[in-house]
Amino acid sequence: MKQKLVVAITGASGVIYGIRLLKAILNMPISVYLMISAAGRQVLTHETGYDGADIKEFLHLQGVVFHKDARLNSYAPDDLFAPPASGSFRHDGMVIAPCSMKTLGAIVSGISDNLIHRAADVCLKEKRPLILITRETPLSAIHLKNMYDAALAGITVMPPCPGFYSHPKNINELTDFFVGRVLDQLNIEHNLLKRWGDYDCVC
Repeated sequence: MKQKLVVAITGASGVIYGIRLLKAILNMPISVYLMISAAGRQVLTHETGYDGADIKEFLHLQGVVFHKDARLNSYAPDDLFAPPASGSFRHDGMVIAPCSMKTLGAIVSGISDNLIHRAADVCLKEKRPLILITRETPLSAIHLKNMYDAALAGITVMPPCPGFYSHPKNINELTDFFVGRVLDQLNIEHNLLKRWGDYDCVC
């Protein structure tokens, strides 16, 4: 069966990670279920110039090339009747990129007052992969405690920390490295990064 992935963008700096993730998976025969919080749209506008138009049109402008069998389904954050809100809707995992500290706090507290929180809660109860690209610095004790609780609950917490052993030449290569590591967690094949061992050892 075609893979199905849930993707959310929330109100933290770093929407480039969400966009690059979408660019990668929509280039494959994958159905994507996308939700963007109100704050996420504000950050999207600030960091990319998004004008509120159709999100598919915007992604085309960002260089996203859709595989002929890819599908993009977009839902408002208050649409609790959307498929990802139900445990009976089967999918292969959820990524929140970026994940704000507010969203992290809501998820580890079991609060489901919007579709993003609810979809994450469903992942937990159905034991499906849930990956949070947490974006904040420095981190307070509360942030760290929430991340610890998330990890205990089985959530994969991935602050965007790119590797530099590949000698990245620009921000796109830095982003590709990290998004590639996210795809690794979902067992999705890709060619976004060179892996350790693909390089000659420099001693």
